[in-house]
Formats: sequence, C-alpha cells, structure tokens
Amino acid sequence: MRERKAEKTRERILQAGFEEMYQHGFQGMRIDAVLQKTQLAKGALYHHFPNKKSLGYAIVEEILFEHTKELIAVLNDESDPIEANCSVLMHICEHATDETVSLGCPVNNLSQEMSGLDEGFKERLCGIYTHWSETISSSLKHGQNNGCVRANVDTDVAAGFIISSFQGITGAAKCMGSKEVLVTLTAVLCDYIRTLRG
Repeated sequence: MRERKAEKTRERILQAGFEEMYQHGFQGMRIDAVLQKTQLAKGALYHHFPNKKSLGYAIVEEILFEHTKELIAVLNDESDPIEANCSVLMHICEHATDETVSLGCPVNNLSQEMSGLDEGFKERLCGIYTHWSETISSSLKHGQNNGCVRANVDTDVAAGFIISSFQGITGAAKCMGSKEVLVTLTAVLCDYIRTLRG
C-alpha cells in the first residue's frame, strides 16, 4: 500500500514536471511551481528526485521516450509501412490543439534547448531519435521484403529525413502558431513517403 502511494506521488511529480517544462523549458522549470501543482512538500519531491536535473532526466526517459514508443509501435506490425508512417504523422496533426501547436514538440524543444548544454540530456534525447529512426527504418526494410517499398531506398537515410523534416515542420508551425501549417506541410511530407512505394 505504501509502495503504491509512493509510486503515485512520483507519477504526480513527473507529470507536473513535464507540464512545467513543456511550458517554460527545462531552464525555466521552477521546482516551486511543480510543488504548487502537486501540493506536495519539498521533502516529498526530493525523496524521489534529489535535484532538478534528475527530475528532467526522468521526464525524458519515462514520459517523452515512452510516449514516442507508444506512438510509433504500430510501425512494428503493419504490412504497409508507407501508409503506417503517414498515419502516425497525421495522427499527431489530428490530435494537435492550438496550445500544443504553439508550444511545439517537447522532444524537439528540449533538444534545441539542452543538447548543447548537458551531456545527460543529449544522450537521452539521442536515444529517443535513435529508437524512432530505427523503428521507421525497420518498417521500411520490412516493406522492401514484401515488395511495398522500392528496393533501392536507403531506409536509414529515409528514416532520418522523415524525422528531421517532421521536426522542422513542428518548429515552423510553432513559430507561426498555425495548425494549418502543421497539417499542410505534413501532408507534403507524406507525399514524399509515398514516393518510396515499390
């Protein structure tokens, strides 16, 4: 019972930390604001996370990475990776709100903010991009094996291009505060993905 309560407390801190970091960046994240959201004492927070950086690392590992894994898991099972990859991207667009468009992609935001400043953040964020890229590349290789994707496609390069293009799109949509930009440019990216069809 006590362990479950501690686990729930930790989850509350993580979620509040994520919300605060998404709004203000890691450097702008204030522990006092996290405590205010959770209505917890400092001792409770520091019991689970000895410092702000350990909380930031946990947010990347347990929220951002896990969310990315869930989002792209469908790519492991689909026989048509062309449409599956497009569906993942369009799903993100369809579920985007005015607020999330204006805030941008949390992984992209944190990469821009912290990868040049802190090796721990850089390694963890690279882990997300590596997993995402390997999952796309593997899905395209599977498509090559069943004739759905052209045999001459370098799947690693295509995967990197898809991810970097989509991150650029989310950045442009954030800057312009426009869901229309997000949807329109993602549709163009999907047009590119469909050129990979065999």
